[in-house]
Amino acid sequence: MASTNSIIHGDISCGGVKNFLILKRKKTQMANILLVFNRNPYDGTDVTWNGLRLAEQLLNIGLEVNIFLMNDSVDLARDAATPPEGYFDLGKMLKELIGKSVPVKVCGTCKVRCGIHKGEPYFEGAQEAKMNELAEWIKNADKIITF
Repeated sequence: MASTNSIIHGDISCGGVKNFLILKRKKTQMANILLVFNRNPYDGTDVTWNGLRLAEQLLNIGLEVNIFLMNDSVDLARDAATPPEGYFDLGKMLKELIGKSVPVKVCGTCKVRCGIHKGEPYFEGAQEAKMNELAEWIKNADKIITF
């Protein structure tokens, strides 16, 4: 919740303050960034890896970060998804963000429809969610970035 501070503005005359006005201004609040992932985490590109790295850096500069996984990206929240040899463990990176209190929501419908590991459970800390929850996050986000 944003707090406010007062800005006092007045016109001074010989007898004191002639016109007096108090303006309320919201203090700058932390920006809310929503990252939406769609791709299979291990699709041969660095797209998901770069998105997770960006999430970490956004946290480091003091921004609020929310992550929503949908389509094939839901595999990112499954222990069954393991990295190819020599590649970054993206699931571990996501768990580290969860450990830093980043909310992670994962499409519930996609759980049975999407990803290589269809039907596999999501790991602890990744909250199964519905489209209306994504809609609320979009409504409240200052910026939305998709990967």
